[in-house]
Amino acid sequence: MEGLTLGLVVLLIIALFVFFAVFSYFIPVGLWISAVAAKVQISLFSLVGMRLRRVPPPLILKSLISATKAGLDISADKLEAHFLAGGNVTAVVNALIAADKAAIPLTFERAAAIDLAGRDVFEAVRMSVNPKVIQTPMVAAVAMDGIQVTATSRVTVRTNLDQIIGGAGEETIIARVGEGVVTTIGSSQSHKAVLENPDRISRTVLEKGLDSGTAFEILSIDIADVDIGDNIGAKLQTDQAEADKKVAQAKAEERRAMAIALEQEMKARVQEMRAKVVEAEAEIPRAIAEAFRTGRLGVLDYYTMQNIQADTRMRETLSGSSEEGKTPSS
Repeated sequence: MEGLTLGLVVLLIIALFVFFAVFSYFIPVGLWISAVAAKVQISLFSLVGMRLRRVPPPLILKSLISATKAGLDISADKLEAHFLAGGNVTAVVNALIAADKAAIPLTFERAAAIDLAGRDVFEAVRMSVNPKVIQTPMVAAVAMDGIQVTATSRVTVRTNLDQIIGGAGEETIIARVGEGVVTTIGSSQSHKAVLENPDRISRTVLEKGLDSGTAFEILSIDIADVDIGDNIGAKLQTDQAEADKKVAQAKAEERRAMAIALEQEMKARVQEMRAKVVEAEAEIPRAIAEAFRTGRLGVLDYYTMQNIQADTRMRETLSGSSEEGKTPSS
């Protein structure tokens, strides 16, 4: 009997512990007391409703206390709605406090919209107060005299809260500044003018309104370094001369090949003519025999022809001997 009573007492204690745990979870009396101590107007039922809507009351209450102590009038319903929309409540409240201290006009709705757009609203407010310096990569451009000039610049920007939603980022600023530097250097008559007045690049680029459509406002563009590169004009001329040389060589090789082909064709024609001559000479004995048979050629005529041929060969022999016997002195 005593053991049964002891078991009931233990079960009762466990039940009471569970009841108080559940009661303290759904009815955060401690948080409500903290809110009352901080002079934050929020009811105990509102905290219970946050638990039921799966909104963490400590997060909402902490942000609400921070806003109230900073003198901001923000309702718990707005913070809860922003949390349910997937926003960062702490970042939004911190951004509103920082903007209020810096006298920057920023409403809760705009801050929440910036946060929901994926931007770091607190960092955006900080950049509005403390501008950021963007270091651009080295940009190479060619002046009109053909000399390459390389330049790097530092762009000082601050956040434009009115255009941060949908505005372009730092990459667009860097690209536009680089384009402006290339255009300014390319329009210079000489690289010496760029070296003498590098601030001309800053003024020209700054006048182009490069921050339009971006999330930033450009405060200044300073040329950090200017240096001389290669002589692109001379290099292009050298490359063009080399290309012309190769074209001329190719045309000369083409003419040479055509001449060789023509020579081979002429040799083939000469050999063909010689073959025809040999073929015609082979027909001479037949023609003589046919002339003897038909009586058109007599014996005396034949011997006369032989004497003429022998005399011709003798003359050719004597002519060749005389040519060989000549000396250079003669």
